[in-house]
Amino acid sequence: MSATGLMARINRTFVLTLLIAASSIFLLFQLFNYRQYSSKNGFSALNSKGYLSGKEAHWHLLKKFLGLVHRFKLPVFLVDTVSLNLLSQDAVLYRDSQLKEPHCSFLCTHRDFTTFALLGNLWKYDTALLDAAAERGLELLEIHGKDPRLNSMDDLTAKEIPLHFLFRFNSRLVHVVVLYERSGKYLWHGPLRLKDSMDRTFAPFGKLDFGRHAGAYDRPELILTTLDGLDVRIPKNYTRFLHEHSSSCFLECRCREAKAFYQLYPEDTSTEAMDFRMKAKSLLHLASKVLSVLGVPFWLSSGTCLGWYRQCNIIPYSKDVDLGIWIKDYRQDITQAFQKAGLPLKHKFGKVEDSLELSFQGNDVKLDIFFFYDEGDIVWNGGTQAKSGKKFKYVFPRFSLCWTELMELKVRVPCETEDYVMANYGPNWNVPVKTWDWKTSPFNVRENGVWPVREWDEVVQVY
Repeated sequence: MSATGLMARINRTFVLTLLIAASSIFLLFQLFNYRQYSSKNGFSALNSKGYLSGKEAHWHLLKKFLGLVHRFKLPVFLVDTVSLNLLSQDAVLYRDSQLKEPHCSFLCTHRDFTTFALLGNLWKYDTALLDAAAERGLELLEIHGKDPRLNSMDDLTAKEIPLHFLFRFNSRLVHVVVLYERSGKYLWHGPLRLKDSMDRTFAPFGKLDFGRHAGAYDRPELILTTLDGLDVRIPKNYTRFLHEHSSSCFLECRCREAKAFYQLYPEDTSTEAMDFRMKAKSLLHLASKVLSVLGVPFWLSSGTCLGWYRQCNIIPYSKDVDLGIWIKDYRQDITQAFQKAGLPLKHKFGKVEDSLELSFQGNDVKLDIFFFYDEGDIVWNGGTQAKSGKKFKYVFPRFSLCWTELMELKVRVPCETEDYVMANYGPNWNVPVKTWDWKTSPFNVRENGVWPVREWDEVVQVY
């Protein structure tokens, strides 16, 4: 080989070596940058088994899941509490808008699951979903339960419906909670209860946002948006949805116990009783509408609460509708709002600082609103005798509030309903008492002094 040919080969080898070295340095630089980016944004490289992990793995799971959603036209929307909370933080939104690289800021959180809701009334169950999920490498666990919409005192054997779906991929989850529309025009989901044969290690069930109890929500308006490069629907007012979630616990009417009650004490189906129930239903719906517009939460109290808990109905001989409101939620325009709705004020007893009570006259049915005061380990509402100015106090153990349904209306009741009812009506609350004296009959009543005569014009107002 000539000297010229040798030099040409050496030059080519040198150039090739130089290019390989430069490429290697560039690759190492890229790997260094990727590791730096991964540590900041939660993405991880392939693990020893060749699987994606961290936020990147979760993003791929969500992409697979949303592909199923698109294929089967599933009416789902995001309800994950952590993701929706991130949306409400302006700083996070700003930071997200500044990032140029692929990232997963909202749907991929510190948890190994993301939660969506499925509108059950707009979806027909398709068994092909299971095969399609398997094709994408997704494991699917279905949770079924009784359909309370078909449960009644006439038929206690309601059929089962899908309540929850869990899609799993490499230990990461998408939890789908099914929301059904109830007769009160609200959305309901059932509890997540595993059958004995189910794998209790399939998901971190104790950490899931939905399923520890049944829940109730107003139907939210939905909007389509793009989060982390994926198209998802979210509640337009997600702040309100989060607020609803914090107090969403729902209690079913006790149909089985109500049926047993009516076997002992047959239901009054007289014209008078049926007429009263219809008027009471109308009054309850009207009161709910007025208070909802005002933003004042209320619950079923006294005889109305007893009727719901004992017999899933209004007590026909009660002659009124009873509601409870925390005194902290009192508004001065409550009276005006009810009068504007066609319910004149019948009486006003007490004052905001002590024993306030309002009564409005409906169509042959009275609406009584009792305001409750917080006093350490107990809560109480007051009563006043108009002719003497005597004060009375009705003491209850502390309680929280849950949703339920009565007369096709979503309403609140004390979650600890039996304790509440027993405090008011004693251990024999399950026995009807048609003769009732509000000053002496309640189990929890006690005398509470007398209003000074100089205050009567303010605290004893009868119309």
